Amino acid sequence: DGIGSIAVGDIDSDSNDACGLDTLFLSQTVFGCSDVGPNTVTLTGVDKNDNEAFCTATVTVLDSVAPQLLCTGQTIYLDEEGIGSIAVGDIDGGSNDACGLDTLFLSRTVFGCTDVGELPVTLTGVDENGNSGTCTATIAVRDTVGPVMLCQNRTVTLSVFGTGLLSAAHVNAGSNDACGAVSLSLSQSSFDCGDVGVQSVTFTGTDVNGNSSSCEAQVTVEDLSPPLGIMQLAGGAGELRWHLRAIAERCLCRRV
Repeated sequence: DGIGSIAVGDIDSDSNDACGLDTLFLSQTVFGCSDVGPNTVTLTGVDKNDNEAFCTATVTVLDSVAPQLLCTGQTIYLDEEGIGSIAVGDIDGGSNDACGLDTLFLSRTVFGCTDVGELPVTLTGVDENGNSGTCTATIAVRDTVGPVMLCQNRTVTLSVFGTGLLSAAHVNAGSNDACGAVSLSLSQSSFDCGDVGVQSVTFTGTDVNGNSSSCEAQVTVEDLSPPLGIMQLAGGAGELRWHLRAIAERCLCRRV
């Protein structure tokens, strides 16, 4: 509590009087934080005949009690740049010292992507007389920010077989995340004749901490392959007849 005291017996070094001492008393017996250091204390003696005498002693008051440090846990969320921070006030749960705290500081205050999870942080307090104490708080670092998704529109030209493919890399226009790699995917990556025209495709990215976000890309599907034909050779007259088809896997010749 920042209190110390002495009694006459702590200071008296065998004071005496030929006719007998009646009373011994001190000028100060109780000391507080403001008395830390050397103090001059007077011991006064009164004999049986009311004669007085005194002597002085140096009483050195020491504060050797460490502060009481109280910590509270905290959850912090990383920002778009993958950085989060705390201050002493976020962790201090009412640390105190009878003689007053001089300094409170944390073992660390800034956190990044590699800190996602839970980790200990130490709060240290130093009082006015140089005594220190510590406590430890558990800091939960969270990344809840999804990737920055950047789309670019693409054109897919169908093959002669009427099919076309599109990869996520073709749609990606520089998508990124502060905490590293992004897993990319498309809502549709294969196309056929039924998709000819403009299709809206969702481009999704998931970061290493499971956060997802997306953007929309416009995919123009084109069919530029000319029709293929089936050739018939008519018997006897040798007449050639062509029958056009819009879609074919290969050109087939059939003799009739």
